[in-house]
This record gives sequence, structure tokens and C-alpha cells, in this order.
Amino acid sequence: MSKNRVIVLSITNQNLAVKDVAAKYKISERRIYQLLAKYRVGGITAIEPASRKPKNNPNRTPPATRVKIVELRILLADQGLDNGATTIAWHLTQQGIQPPAISTIWRILKQAGLVTPQPKKKHKAYLQRFEADQPNETWQSDFTHWRLEDGTDIKILNWLDDHSRYLLSCTAHKPVNGVDVVETFKACINEYGVPYSTLTDNGTVYTARFVKGRNQFEHLLRTLSVRQKNGSPGHPQTQGKIERFHQTQKRWLAGQPKAQNIHELQIQLDNFSHIYNHQRPHKAVGHKTPHQAYESTIKALPEGEGITAHYRVRFDTVDQFGKLTLRRHGKVHHLGVGKIHAKMPVVMLVDETDVTVTHERTGEVLSTHVIDDNRNYWAKQEGH
Repeated sequence: MSKNRVIVLSITNQNLAVKDVAAKYKISERRIYQLLAKYRVGGITAIEPASRKPKNNPNRTPPATRVKIVELRILLADQGLDNGATTIAWHLTQQGIQPPAISTIWRILKQAGLVTPQPKKKHKAYLQRFEADQPNETWQSDFTHWRLEDGTDIKILNWLDDHSRYLLSCTAHKPVNGVDVVETFKACINEYGVPYSTLTDNGTVYTARFVKGRNQFEHLLRTLSVRQKNGSPGHPQTQGKIERFHQTQKRWLAGQPKAQNIHELQIQLDNFSHIYNHQRPHKAVGHKTPHQAYESTIKALPEGEGITAHYRVRFDTVDQFGKLTLRRHGKVHHLGVGKIHAKMPVVMLVDETDVTVTHERTGEVLSTHVIDDNRNYWAKQEGH
């Protein structure tokens, strides 16, 4: 009970004199009369001490921001995307909203009943973390399973840049074979250049070393002077980043309508790739998007004296008219290789002055072309 209430009740209920109450509680008679006046007008609550808490807190999170935080948590969770406080803060910033502290965001989520307490995990100090220093230093690859609406099992083949977590390629197959690995790898090279190394498990689509041989993928890596790394059998932690990525990918797919066929699934995977690379901050790369992390650092190159030592490499197939196309400085050029080579898989080796076209499997030189940015058509040089 407050002192003000005791004073007033002593006079009104116990009929004590104002003079005696003032002496007992060491308060002036004038102050007692003021309390009695407030009591007669507003009742007992009117004499309670006023709160010293400021009526306005300049540091209080605005109600609109609190609502946005809750909305983002629910929206991101429904989409199968990361929805922690750090991710929510990133999205607020992208929308031009100044985010509160991460601890404040967690407190708002807890008050909204959107946080499920998790048991505290023991720190895994014994794990040694590996991370490539540059984009294209290591590309990880693996495939995972996903089922269509009718239960058909589809394999999703992924290529992931180790340094930036950039998703280089994401394709659906039934099933995955060695040709799929080679073709998707070549498509990544066409788009992003040749990596320094690859890291995969020991699946037969990646290596034939356990049968004392070399498959098509391994031959290609050797030709390009790309270092091949394979995880130790029975130790999937070596490919931990892509294993963790599969969880993110499947969580997003689980939030989408089940695909009816492999074509619909590929459309979903294309949408996921864009969101993952451009619209989703990644904690492991300083809360940048994978695309920002991939583009912010100089790219690694292969070692050795393979065909990538002095050339830009591009894989393609000669069209039915005996021609190839090459984009250079934003402009498309056409190369005349010869109709005799129609439908042939080739490797285009591009330096600063010339393009050399070779047979992909035999290495035979099919044609050479002088680079001329002022011409759309580059004719085959004499002698080829």
C-alpha cells in the first residue's frame, strides 16, 4: 500500500487528526490537504504516485515495424526460407526500414508466440571448418531425391560454389548419369569459367577410381587441368556445405505445390535458384546474398598447362549449318566451322586475338578464327 493511501485512509477511516498524521509520517499539513482534495474528486486511485516512466520512449520499436517483423517471420516460414532474426533484419533493410537490434527482433517474435524453444546444443569444437578463399576455387556437386505428386522419384543435381554458396546449377533428372554430370558441368563453365577444383563424393557419376579406371567427367577435368577432390567413403561431412544446402532446398520445395511432372519441378527449381542466389542473405558469407559474395572477389583459375592456361573455354555443338555463336562484350558473333562438322560437340578456345575450335573428344583442330569486334561473321581461316 502506498504512503499516500495510508495517510488518506488514516484520516477518512480512522478519524485521525491531520496534525497527528503529519507528525507521524513527517509530511506537511498542506500536502495532506492536497491529497484529501484529490481523493474527494477522483477517489483512492487519484492519490497514487504517478509513474516516472516517460510517456514516450524514443527507442521503442514502432508498431508498424513490429507488425512487419511478425509478417516477415510468417511469410518466410511459409515459403520454406530462413526466417531467423538476422534474416528478418536483412529483409527490413531491403525494404527501406531501419531494423531494431537482433535481440529486439527475437523478443518481438517470442512475444508473438512465433519462437519454439530449442535445446542448447553442445559446441562442436572438434570439427575443422574448411572454406575456399575465392569464388571458383572449389565447386561442390551432389544430387538429392525429390518425389513428384504421383510418387515418381526424381534426382536433383546441384553445383555449388564453396566460397560464396552461389548455386551454379540446379537441374532435375530421372535418373542422374555420368552424361548429366558432364553436361551440367560444361554449362557451368560456359557461364562462370573453369574452376580450380571440384569436390564430390565417390559416386560412379563422378569417379571410376574404385574400378581402376577414369570416367568421362574425370577425363574432362584432366583435360582442363581442374583438380579433382573426393570425400572419404563414409564421411559425408566432407561435403557438408552441399548436404546442408539440400536441407534448404527441400524445405523450400516442401512449401510449394507438388510438381506434377519433371518439367514443373524444373520450373520450381529455377525459381528457387533465383531466390536463393539473389533474395536470400547467407549467414556464412557475412549476410550477403550468394550472388553478392560470388561477384565481390576475384575468381580462382586452374593450375598447370592444360588448355585453360591461356584461353577462355566454351563448350558448344556446331549447328546444322556448320556454324557456332560466341558472345563477346555483349555482342553475338557467328563462326563458320564448315557443314561437314554439323552436330559435332566442340571446345572453343578463346584468347585476345583468335578463336580455335577443336573436337571435344579427339582434340582435333577444326577451325581457327580471327577476332574482329566490328564483324558479326568470323570466317574459317585458310588451312583448316
